[in-house]
Amino acid sequence: MPWKKVSQKAPRWAFIETVLHTYAGFAGVCREHGISRKTGYKWWQRFEQSGRRGLQERSRRPRRLARSWPRWLHLAVQKLRRAHPTWGARKLCWALRQHWPRRALPHPRTLERWAPRVPRRHRARPGPCLPALDRQLAHRPNDVWTIDFKGWFRTADGTRIEPLTVRDLYSRQILLVRHVRPASDAAVRPVLARVFRRYGLPRTIRVDNGAPFGGCGALGLSTLSVWWLHLGVRVDFTRRAHPQDNGAHEQMHRILKAETAKPPAATATAQYRRFQRWRRAYNQARPHEALGLQLPAAHYLPSPRRYPRGLRPWHYPPHCPVRRVSHGGWIHWEGRRRLIGRAFAAEDICLRADDGFHRIFLGPHLIGELHPHDLGGLRPAHRSNSKT
Repeated sequence: MPWKKVSQKAPRWAFIETVLHTYAGFAGVCREHGISRKTGYKWWQRFEQSGRRGLQERSRRPRRLARSWPRWLHLAVQKLRRAHPTWGARKLCWALRQHWPRRALPHPRTLERWAPRVPRRHRARPGPCLPALDRQLAHRPNDVWTIDFKGWFRTADGTRIEPLTVRDLYSRQILLVRHVRPASDAAVRPVLARVFRRYGLPRTIRVDNGAPFGGCGALGLSTLSVWWLHLGVRVDFTRRAHPQDNGAHEQMHRILKAETAKPPAATATAQYRRFQRWRRAYNQARPHEALGLQLPAAHYLPSPRRYPRGLRPWHYPPHCPVRRVSHGGWIHWEGRRRLIGRAFAAEDICLRADDGFHRIFLGPHLIGELHPHDLGGLRPAHRSNSKT
């Protein structure tokens, strides 16, 4: 047997009959038929207005349609948009009013919907995609340092504190907790230089992609991270929006906040002294579970790689042209200025000819490509998203 066809009109009529022939309350009838009182009153009002015909389904088409503007007006707006691609909707409406001062014209929002303004974007063409760097493991002290800014807070007198923290990943030794503001290369570099002079240079520094550690140019480098590369330190960027890539450092920040900033000190000087007391206690008096309940200070030794007094120049093959990047991030090449990036200001870069273009190197690091027909500048290199 075929399935029986059940219309929506039958249960609605059963509901109306129950209302007509019962003495129970309206709410009780609605509960009996499994509908809300709002729905019950809607169908009861439709029955009172139109009888059983009112229980049929109505068209869901809008009762009132928006004003249908003539086609010639659409064409006029598109012509104005082509003539003035940078004008906004209000200016287009003003131009239409000059031609037809007495006609009813659409609202500027309607004109924007008819002919939206699409700004021209000059996007840099993608450069070479390099394989992602393997995650550097810490097998001995100074193999990996982790550096980050702890979230800011205010002392009791209202001073904003932004602690910069440096930590050795292998021994869990905290090398620095200090307020540094602003979070810029000019403020962070001298602080890290003092840390390098005291503890030596690490092999790898792990940071996130935020300023001043990362930038938006080639390989995500900034002026600060280019300085690290020049010192012979590998820069290991975490993935964007993945704080778990530096989870041990984030967990240390949680302890730092709980034991030094809840509540904060009265002044910035008192907060600095509190940071130093806490750092000494963390390194010399607090056992760490990852070390078998031993102290971080018992596992840390300064690095044998000493901080140099000056930066050594990059060494390039003699047959490759070398250019000095200006403070604005430009070089002159083939009679034209080419943008390399502010992160590489005052650095010497090497141009190695390839098949119709030049590869740009900062020391051993490929940072992009220069093509003769590109007017903008460098096609920056980037690394793939996959990381182990």
